[in-house]
Amino acid sequence: MKISMDIELEDVPGQLVRALTPVSDLGGNILSVLHQRDKKTPSGRVPVQLVFEMEGSGGERRVDRLVEKLKSEGVHVVRIGRERLKDSMVVILIGHIVHSDIRDTIDRIDSTGFAEVVELSLSMPGVDKKSSASLTLSAIGKDELREALRILEDTASKKGIMVISPI
Repeated sequence: MKISMDIELEDVPGQLVRALTPVSDLGGNILSVLHQRDKKTPSGRVPVQLVFEMEGSGGERRVDRLVEKLKSEGVHVVRIGRERLKDSMVVILIGHIVHSDIRDTIDRIDSTGFAEVVELSLSMPGVDKKSSASLTLSAIGKDELREALRILEDTASKKGIMVISPI
């Protein structure tokens, strides 16, 4: 599971290492760190954004232990985001997308519980002309992403919309 976390640190040497060490100690793999030392929060602390992965069983419990460890080290945990949608793909739709109820198409994917439409960019050249859209699907895994694509292709086919998917 990918975790994004916003924390605030005191502006003294060693605080960043103090915040990062528990992540790796608990089996986290740090993906990115944005340390904004030149910006201060209203309380005079340094904002830091972390993104890390916590894979394997017990990931949720380890994240909870991480938060407790950080707090005990004097780190202010401002926000935690658990990203459950890991895999994504972009597809192109061509046809009368709006007139065929794009909301229904999106709802069929979003209602699965394992996939969502996370981005939609639509181009409509004219009322009676075919439109095109770039649609981003995200899912909890590769198999679920393939199933979401299958649902999209079946729905689009019934509505006369062409789907161009990644190869």
